[in-house]
Amino acid sequence: MTDLFSLRGKRFLVTGGTRGIGRAISLRFACAGAEVVANYIHDAHSAEQLKGVAAAEGLSLDLCRADITSPKGLKRVKDLISNRNLSFDGLIHCAATGVHKPIQAVSARHFEWTFSLNTLAFIEIFNLLVPHLNAGSTVVALSSMGAVAAVPNYALIGASKGALESLARNMALEYADRGIRINILRPGSVKTDAWKVIPDAETRLETARQRTPIHRLVTPEEVACAAQFLCSAASSGVVGHTLVIDGGRSIVE
Repeated sequence: MTDLFSLRGKRFLVTGGTRGIGRAISLRFACAGAEVVANYIHDAHSAEQLKGVAAAEGLSLDLCRADITSPKGLKRVKDLISNRNLSFDGLIHCAATGVHKPIQAVSARHFEWTFSLNTLAFIEIFNLLVPHLNAGSTVVALSSMGAVAAVPNYALIGASKGALESLARNMALEYADRGIRINILRPGSVKTDAWKVIPDAETRLETARQRTPIHRLVTPEEVACAAQFLCSAASSGVVGHTLVIDGGRSIVE
């Protein structure tokens, strides 16, 4: 019987693919048989560590160091594709940044910085990949609960994620007839290194735990499995939708 969840023989680009949820997705996809190109910008140590883990397990995973918010970085991705004559079966946009500040402290520079990676880079890297996407390709935009809920000091990031979701839905409509499925993955609170810069992180995480029906936070690996589903044949009828994976947190008043 065909394994509808297998990604064997496919190749994916995972932006922000060497840390946190992106790292978990890169490994999950590689374990499912895919060739993964994990993009990153600054943290070479984490990138090389991930590559070492993949090599030790016999997984197909390459690195691509490129700032996809810059023309130079996008050219680096384009050159990689051209030089190796690569085609892809999907894109998972995990790369994200932003500032945790009240609205009155948000500057134009903060706005540009946050939206350039969280939102605009998604369009840029997708447009770059389109000519190299195989039939039946899938795209997943990684969002957050801040896209639909008010979170303290999260207004700018939440706004960028809300815009990302809207873009993904419209892109799904435009590209469905070309055989490209685009969906959104919206995790709840997942404890990663990103929380280190969030004010009152432990208090907020504990509150999330207490209010989550499964009495714990979802893990990066669980989010990665949901991403695998959206990129597999098992989700062939899912187009332009948002999959929430939060342990039930969002259903609780």
